[in-house]
Order: sequence, then structure tokens, then C-alpha cells
Amino acid sequence: MTNHQEVLKKVQLTNGETIAYRERAGGEEILILVHGNMTSSKHWDVLMKALNERFTILAPDLRGFGQSSYNKRVSHIRDFSEDLKLWVDALGLKDFTLMGWSTGGAVAMQFCADYPGICQKLILLASASTRGYAFYDSNVDGTPNLSKRLLTLEEVENDTAKTLPVQNLYDTANREGLKIVWNALIYTHNQPSEAQYEAYIDDMLTQRNLADVYHVLNTFNISTIHNEVSSGQNEVNKIQIPTLVLYGERDYVVAESMTKEIIEDFEGRAKVVKLNNCGHSPLIDDLPQLLGVIEQFI
Repeated sequence: MTNHQEVLKKVQLTNGETIAYRERAGGEEILILVHGNMTSSKHWDVLMKALNERFTILAPDLRGFGQSSYNKRVSHIRDFSEDLKLWVDALGLKDFTLMGWSTGGAVAMQFCADYPGICQKLILLASASTRGYAFYDSNVDGTPNLSKRLLTLEEVENDTAKTLPVQNLYDTANREGLKIVWNALIYTHNQPSEAQYEAYIDDMLTQRNLADVYHVLNTFNISTIHNEVSSGQNEVNKIQIPTLVLYGERDYVVAESMTKEIIEDFEGRAKVVKLNNCGHSPLIDDLPQLLGVIEQFI
């Protein structure tokens, strides 16, 4: 175990955005952590503290999250991965392991597809699919209408079942409402400590790009298959580095069918580990199990 403290830093990118990031000093092996939707680098805190000190760990806040800027709206997952590339270049990083959680998995896959040779290993934790994360219209009772996928940003922005209610929780700083959502979908078994949970809620309330993220996840596609919104160009085939796919056996955010799409599209190149009794946040559900698998892979 290490006592290294994480430090929050900022770097100005050449595209006008400012990326904030957390750094935990360690050894020569560099691990970059990319967070998901409704979070920022803050949500990696337990993993950053617990990982072996042979790792130097860096965790950026994606554009529009945490302490990073949101000067220009994102319209494609590639906007996030291009920021990541500019940030990596600004810090002079190479030969690292890249780990993406949920939405961060899509960002990490796009980065590795576009920039082969920079990243040595890829870890996908409860990741969005290679074919995106579908955003469906809603039935009158609020359940998803799986026969009607939304196609445009405007449709996603005006969605009354997910986008508008969650945005309203943000706009009114409804902490209890956010906890209800997280307890129903993510912290279904274990929960963070009270102080930690409050800090996570503070962090969620920094997000300024909710509908945009839903939209870019809905349109993301690096497979060979048309996903109803966009046709894939098989960019996943450019990812030839060692890849680890981690998923919880009871993830209520990313369905197992999405993980199966990733496995199928990697065509046997990825190592796959199902995390026992974990949901969408193995960091809170079973940190020792997660640590063991990550450290063994790297």
C-alpha cells in the first residue's frame, strides 16, 4: 500500500480547452484512468490510493466534467479522445496503460484506434459497447421503447424519461434525487462512506454536458455493424494491443449484451474477466478483487 497523495493539476490544451487532472506519484509504469458519465477523476480516488506504488497514476477530467473547461460542446466521442491526445502530448506521456470506465471505455477505445503505438495496454471497465450505448425513446409509462432509437441531439435533449429528469436534478442540486438514482442503478449493494458519497455528489454537480454525452454515446460505433444511428468503419480492428475487458455480473447500467458486443468485435483479442458480485462500480463493490485483476494484467 502507498501513502502517496493525489495532486490536482491543470494543463491548457492547444484547442482552447483546459484539462484538470489528478496525479498520484509512483514508479515508472504509467496508468491513465478515464472516468465515465456523471463522474470525474474524483470517482477514481479509492483505486488511486490502493494501487501498487509501482504505478504513477494520472486521471484527467474530461471536457465538461469536474474542473475541466467546456468551451466547445462535444458532438462525437472523438472530441473527448482528441482532448486526451492533446493532454498526453502536453505531458509527454507514452508507453502507458489506458483504463476507461463506462463512457471512458468508449473514449479509450477511440483513442487507441486513432493513435496506435502510443498506448501499451487497454483496460475496459464496465465499458460502453464498441457499438455505442443506445438511447431509446420512452413509452408512456416511462419504460424504454426498444423499437425506437433516438437519432438526433435534439431528440436526446428533449427526452422526458432520462435527460430532462437527470438534468433537473443537476439544475436544482437535488442531492437526495441523485442518490436515489445511484442507489437504484449503481450502489445497489455497497455504498461509499457518507463523507465520500457527499464528495461524489459534489463532483456529479460539476457536469455541464449531460445531453451531449448521451448523444455521443448513442452515435459511437467502431464496429462493422450499423447500429441504427451510425455505421461502423471497423476501427476496433486497429486496436491490436493487449486488452482486458472487465464487467460486473450484475451491472444495471451496462447490460451484459453490450459487453458481449465488445468481446465479439475484438474477435478473440481481448482477455475477459467477469467480476463476481459486482455492479457498475467495482471500485465500491469489491476493490480488492478489482485491484488483483488489474495489477495481474498490467
